[in-house]
Amino acid sequence: MRALSRGTLTVLAFVLAALALPLTFGGITLAASFENLYTPRTDAISPRPVPRAHDPAKPTAVVVVGNEGAVVSDSLAPYEVLATSGAFNVYTVAPEARPVTLTGGLDLIPDLSFADLDRLLASAAPDVVVVPALPDLGEPTTRPVTEWLRRQSGKGALLMSVCNGSGVLASAGLLDGRRATAHWIGIDGFDDEFPAVDWIRGTRYVDDGGIVTTAGILSGIDGALRVTERIAGLDVARRTADAVGWTHYSPGSAAPMAQNTFEAADTVVGFNSAFRWDKPVLGVLLTAGIRELELTAVFDTYGQSLAVRTLAVGLDGAPIRSRHGLTFAPRGTPSTTDVDRLIIPGADAAANHAGDRYAALSPVYLHGKPGFPFDAVLEDLVRVTDTATTRWTARTLEYPTAHLTLDGSAWPWTSTLRPFGLAALGLLVAFGIRALVRRRGQSSTRGPGPTSRTTR
Repeated sequence: MRALSRGTLTVLAFVLAALALPLTFGGITLAASFENLYTPRTDAISPRPVPRAHDPAKPTAVVVVGNEGAVVSDSLAPYEVLATSGAFNVYTVAPEARPVTLTGGLDLIPDLSFADLDRLLASAAPDVVVVPALPDLGEPTTRPVTEWLRRQSGKGALLMSVCNGSGVLASAGLLDGRRATAHWIGIDGFDDEFPAVDWIRGTRYVDDGGIVTTAGILSGIDGALRVTERIAGLDVARRTADAVGWTHYSPGSAAPMAQNTFEAADTVVGFNSAFRWDKPVLGVLLTAGIRELELTAVFDTYGQSLAVRTLAVGLDGAPIRSRHGLTFAPRGTPSTTDVDRLIIPGADAAANHAGDRYAALSPVYLHGKPGFPFDAVLEDLVRVTDTATTRWTARTLEYPTAHLTLDGSAWPWTSTLRPFGLAALGLLVAFGIRALVRRRGQSSTRGPGPTSRTTR
C-alpha cells in the first residue's frame, strides 16, 4: 500500500484538529445531558410513604418502577388515570423500599416493595400491572423486575406497558407471539431485537388480551383508559377522561395516529444535548396535593427537551404527598439550591400563591389557567428555548399540539454555532503549531550565522 503523501497527512491533521474540540466538548456535554435525567440523590434520605387504606372489594392496580428509575410520564400519567377512576386500589411498587428517581430528578418514594405487595395481597397477583420504560433496559439490574413480571403474568395479572416499557416485557419473553407497540423512536430497534413479537405502528395502543401495550409516553393515558374500560366499563372510562382533561380519548378502540419518523429538524436535539453546556436549572416547587399529571408535565417536558435541567425543591424540604397519595422527596428548598428560575406547577399552588415568598426568583405559576397540564409547560418551553426544540419535545411525548400556539425563536442558534466555533479554534491552534514547527525547522536548517573576527 502506498504511503500517504505529506499533503494528505497535513489535510488529515487539520481535519482532526477541527473535530477534536467539538467532539470532546460535545461528548462530555452529551453524557451529562442523559445522566442528568436520572441523577440519583446523594443524601441517603429514605422517608417512608404515607400508608393508605386498602379496599379488598376493589381490584388492585400497581405501577412498577425499577431500582434505577423510570420515565416520569410513563409512571405517573397512568397512575393518575387509574386513581381518578375510583375503580382501583392503586399503588407504586419497586423491588426495594427506597427512593426511585424518575425522569428529571423527581424522587418517588414507592408505596410498596414487591415483598410488601405480596403481604398485602396474600401473595395473589394484582389485577393490573403497569410497566413504564426503564433506563436500564437490558442490564442485569432489571432482572428483579422482569422475573417479578413473569410471576405476575403467570398468576393472571393484566399487564400494560407504556412507551418502551414494552421492551421490558419483551426482554422477559412475555410478548413472544403477540402483537405490541412502542415509542416511535424505539420500535424499529425492538423489531430487530425481538423478532418473535409482531410490532404494530400507527396506533396509540394495542390490546392483545392479557397484555396491553402503548405507543410513546402520553399514549399511556389511552392505555390506562382502555384498562379502565375493560375492568370498570365505558362510562367510568369516559368520566375519567373528562376528569383528567384528556380530550383525545377514543372509547372502545385505539385511536389511529400518524407514525412519527425522524425529520431534519430533529437534529435540534443533538445540538441541545451536546452543545448547550450552560443549560438553565429550573427549580420545580413540589406542593402538597399537586396532581400527578401536573408534576409529570413539568419534569418530562423540560427533561425530554434536553435544553434545560430540573431540580425538585420544596417549601421546607420535607416530603410532600400528591393528590392521589404518592410521596415525593424534594432535594432542598429554593433558598438552599442554586436555580435560575423557579417553576411552580399545580392549579392549587397557583391559587394559593405558594411561591410568593420567593419573589426574588420571579416564580412562574404554570397552571393558573384551565387546560391539560402539558399545554402550559410546552408554551413556557417555547418561550425559553425555541420552536424546533418544543416541537421535538411534543413529538417525543406523542402529544398533539394543533390547539397550541408555539411561536418563538425558530432555532437554537447559539448552541448550533458552538461546534463551528470550536472547530475554528481547533484549526487556529493547528495552524499556530504548524507555523511554530516550521520556524524552528527553518532555524535549525540555516545553522549558526557567520561570526566576525578581529584581526590585529
